Amino acid sequence: MERKSDEVMQMEQSDLCPRLQKGMDIITKRWTGLIIYQLLSGPQRFCAVQDALPISGRLLSVRFKDLENEGIITRAVYPDIPVRIEYSLTEKGRALEPVVRDIQKWSQDWIDSASIAAK
Repeated sequence: MERKSDEVMQMEQSDLCPRLQKGMDIITKRWTGLIIYQLLSGPQRFCAVQDALPISGRLLSVRFKDLENEGIITRAVYPDIPVRIEYSLTEKGRALEPVVRDIQKWSQDWIDSASIAAK
């Protein structure tokens, strides 16, 4: 088996580190993971997501814009009266489902509910 040269490995690492950091920055912003989790069940209106999470409308709006700019969610406007706006995950956003589900499973297995209540 051929061993990768140090130069090739260094190039791969230098390409991975910024991408991994960017990915971590996106999904670890406060509330972002829970917003993605909420949208895994399908398209939802702003008020439905806000009702499901203890987040202010202002911050939710900022997070929706961030996620839309990253191509993780899409915003659909329906010309009903009143206008109806729904948010849903894009293909890129749906690709995060295994990550979110794995974190959910890990949390159930390893996070003690008493440590949550203590905060």
